[in-house]
Amino acid sequence: MDFSFSQDQIDLRDAVREYLDGEHDPAVLRALDEGSGRDPAIRSGLVEMGLAGIMVPESKGGLGLGLLEATMIGVELGRANVSEPLADTAFVAVPWLLAQDRADALDGVASGERVIAIADPANGWVADLDHADALLSSAGLVEPAPVTDRLDTVDPLRQLFALPDEVTHDPLLFDLAALTCAAQMVGAAERMMALSTDYAEQREQFGQPIGRFQAIKHHLASVAVKVEFARPVLWRAAASQNDERFSLNVSHVKIAATDAAMLAAETAIQVHGAMGYTYEVDLHFWMKRVWALAGAWGDRATHLRRVEAMVIDGAMDIGPSETFTKELTHA
Repeated sequence: MDFSFSQDQIDLRDAVREYLDGEHDPAVLRALDEGSGRDPAIRSGLVEMGLAGIMVPESKGGLGLGLLEATMIGVELGRANVSEPLADTAFVAVPWLLAQDRADALDGVASGERVIAIADPANGWVADLDHADALLSSAGLVEPAPVTDRLDTVDPLRQLFALPDEVTHDPLLFDLAALTCAAQMVGAAERMMALSTDYAEQREQFGQPIGRFQAIKHHLASVAVKVEFARPVLWRAAASQNDERFSLNVSHVKIAATDAAMLAAETAIQVHGAMGYTYEVDLHFWMKRVWALAGAWGDRATHLRRVEAMVIDGAMDIGPSETFTKELTHA
């Protein structure tokens, strides 16, 4: 089996990363925090790159790519701390509608003219409802009711609103949203590790960079291991959309991504010292995002219970004979 990415996938990821590094740096985050939290120019740039239509069929003006490519871009959104209402529409609503044979509902998505908010009682809130012209739940697409007051959140760049009373749980919607959430957490963990490494190379103590001290090296190495273990779990989950293990794989990656991101945040604070808590240090934007996403679309305990129900209760068999494809034979 070949688990490597194609050159086209790598080129797509690198192009998005390069664009976001240049157009969505910490200075932009500070301007958003001091303003309304949204900038039409940012959304226009993401749409022009084709990200809004990454999974939209070519017949509807999109790129026609799959969930794996969308998840790769989700990591880059987390790495850059993008808060625009893109992921819910492009990475959750689009594949859900395609699974229901509702490609007819995708008009205007690739061009950025249509924003779809998603609602499920397992989450407890709706993100960017004030920017949406459609609300997706288990009942399908409906026109959203007028928004109420925004909810308080630890992450000021997220815009959350109360959940409508009539929505019911939809397993696929939940899985797609949890996967997208996990992808952003992996990206945020990568960025916090990079910020910590850069700071450790520049900050001097006792006449040398603090990054030379073993205590700092060991902390950062632990984060690197957690992130490296989370990445393949993320790719497996994204690649298993049509597999019976999709829900199991999604819960696995939400746990792994939460562990990696939370450790990255804790370690980053330690590496930065007392400054890590201050507004003046860019780190706080990613810490707040991770703290918010850790509880979004199922917290760690929720996904552990799902894994327990699917594995220990016998819904999913485990072991080498079940883990690998049964088409493989051995002499």
